[in-house]
Amino acid sequence: MSRLSRLIAAAATVIASLAIPFAVEAPADAAAGTVRWETRVSDRILDIGVSSTNLEGPDWSVKVVRLLLPPGWTKETSQSWPTVWVLHGGFDDHKSWTDKGNLEALTAGKNAIFVLPETSWCSAYSNWYNGGSYGPPAWEKYLLDDVRGLLEARYHANGTRAIAGNSMGGLGAMKFAAAHQGWFNSAASFSGNVDPLHASGAPGDPDKPGQGCAAEWERVWGDYRNAEERKIWVANNPYSQAGKLTGIPLFVSYGKSGAVESKVYEQNYRFVDELQRLGAQVDERYVATQGHDWTAWKAQMQNALPMLLSSVGA
Repeated sequence: MSRLSRLIAAAATVIASLAIPFAVEAPADAAAGTVRWETRVSDRILDIGVSSTNLEGPDWSVKVVRLLLPPGWTKETSQSWPTVWVLHGGFDDHKSWTDKGNLEALTAGKNAIFVLPETSWCSAYSNWYNGGSYGPPAWEKYLLDDVRGLLEARYHANGTRAIAGNSMGGLGAMKFAAAHQGWFNSAASFSGNVDPLHASGAPGDPDKPGQGCAAEWERVWGDYRNAEERKIWVANNPYSQAGKLTGIPLFVSYGKSGAVESKVYEQNYRFVDELQRLGAQVDERYVATQGHDWTAWKAQMQNALPMLLSSVGA
């Protein structure tokens, strides 16, 4: 091929790539998660549409991962950053912490990537039991295998992480930190559902353990009255796994105002007592007038951020 022919061929390749500005190369193993599209929402917000065989629905339903980017982040850089995962609560999604939680302003100038993944209205951040067949939705595999792998391979996330969440997201943050020791340098829960099994003796309907987002709990973790399936509940119950949280700094906030937060109060003060009994390093923030709402969660995220960022060196 002549030099002129090679130049023409190279130019054609560039033009072809520009014609599809949002196309993203799929990984060789689609089961590891596939990026379907990207949207730059603002200077700091990048939304990524991810599909995976771990997701339920036709064609692996696409879920969104919202990234709050640090100063200097570009797709071309060779630099990497620690991540702070921020998990949404029940009936919410990847937009909740930016639309309602003021997280973009709270994290301005911080040298970390904030990861805000979408799950479902009541995912429990778990691999669902599905009557013993398991399979999708497998939220834990999706987030910690698929999404984590994509972020570290393509979006300049390194292996240093912290995690936080509100309500159902507080359950997710604490259960992930316990189940994956060494993966997260700190964990924070704001009004978290930290004892859905009521293993601590926290009041609740003994015939309806779980949380308040109307999930089919037997599908999620099985029948807690069955000895073998109860083990799944125990494995996903932060209070029951408190002994695995003693090696990292923790932040637990809760109040007692309103019907929902009153139930949260019972779970959380018993959870903190258990953590302290086991020798965990826990920053407890109890405010009696605090409700189960964004006013409280924004304030407590601001209180927790120094610990979260310090733990990842940011």
